[in-house]
Amino acid sequence: MKTGEVSALDQAFLCLEQDAAPMHLGAVAVFAPRRPVQPQRLAEVLAERAQQIPRLRLRIRSSWFPPGHARWEEPPDFRARDHVHTHQLPSPGGREELAVLVAELNSPSLDLSRPLWELHVITGLDGARFAVLVKLHHALADGCGAVEAGLGLLDGFTPDWAPRQTTPPSDPLLDAAWRAVGMLSRPRRLLADALSAAGDLPGTLWQTVGIASSVVRNMRLPASDSPLHARASAARRVALVPIERRDVRRIRARHGGTTNDIALTVLTGALRRWLDTRGHPLDGLTVRALIPVSQRPPGKSHDNNRLSGYLCDLPVGEPDPTTRLRMVRAAMDRNKSAGPLRGPGAFPVLAGRVPPLVHRIAAPLAGHGAGLLFDTVITNVPLPDIPVTMDGAPLRELYPLAPLAAGHALSIAVTQYRTIVHIGVQANRCAVNDLEKLSEALPYAVAELDDLDS
Repeated sequence: MKTGEVSALDQAFLCLEQDAAPMHLGAVAVFAPRRPVQPQRLAEVLAERAQQIPRLRLRIRSSWFPPGHARWEEPPDFRARDHVHTHQLPSPGGREELAVLVAELNSPSLDLSRPLWELHVITGLDGARFAVLVKLHHALADGCGAVEAGLGLLDGFTPDWAPRQTTPPSDPLLDAAWRAVGMLSRPRRLLADALSAAGDLPGTLWQTVGIASSVVRNMRLPASDSPLHARASAARRVALVPIERRDVRRIRARHGGTTNDIALTVLTGALRRWLDTRGHPLDGLTVRALIPVSQRPPGKSHDNNRLSGYLCDLPVGEPDPTTRLRMVRAAMDRNKSAGPLRGPGAFPVLAGRVPPLVHRIAAPLAGHGAGLLFDTVITNVPLPDIPVTMDGAPLRELYPLAPLAAGHALSIAVTQYRTIVHIGVQANRCAVNDLEKLSEALPYAVAELDDLDS
């Protein structure tokens, strides 16, 4: 990642930030050390490595010209150690105690005037284990970018250094002049870029109109009694749920579909069981989920957000698990056939084509309107399936956490690592006081599919 203009989609995530709906990604990594843990040593190791990761050295500075624009810059006094904190659980802490502390630490927004990340070292876990909570703003990275940055914190990974660039003057007037001189110094490149953009304009414009019209057509008022919608609140609850990967593979082998199809069906079954315990009517009920889709082209691994998405209606009201799986597969197959640049779920592509000034004005309103388009976010974060360590301690568990949109009660993130499928659920504490029932419903939903006759 380099210094320079903040992209339109990154700007959108920045403008969506609210006190009651912070827009940072999270991840809880649990390690099993072979020697006694020294929290301050871990903090120093993490800070030393973070100092070397280019994207973690950058902050956002608003630009007075052009209006609404912002730039990435490296502050001259940056110290990674200021972003690393230590905490001690009453020993021995289990997964539930860890989840309580993670919810408390993950609730506050990041300071938007500083580099947009924090690390929290948590010791006192049973078995002498320790955990690291990573908070990374969505303007700084999507799920793939977060994985790239996270790898640089682990043993044996050397982050790719961004090309060294001359630091622009800090004075706004000189800064604008600096950029103008830079643009005038490469007229051939500017002309080529302009001609290329002009050639692509008709297709891009048609695609943009198609996405926008699809978004409008698919808006609907959420049910007034829906437990998946709630008044925005900064208070959070977190659930960290492991599922055996061999169970998911066995279900896939017997019933077909992708691993993501199986995960979505398991989550559908768990939502059904959870809502049933609440006495919520299930007949014909669907839950519309936003499924983010990475759009990173080859060779662009250091770009920030390159996202689209699918909207998938989860058949929560369907009582038969096999039929639920068939319905989820069919819905996802339709999304994939249409492609990630069509349909209402592609609104992040639309956001990437909107001028930054429009985001400054419209994004706060759009953030409050998320419930008009979808009921929850379910994201599947790709992770290299290789053994890794932190200061010699092997990584055993890794739970991702997705931002919770204003007006939503739940967000769900899934990742597979080694023998476990890790599910991280973030909930609005004021709306969900029974998150443990959803946690208990997840293994049941796996068993429900696994016990079916092939």
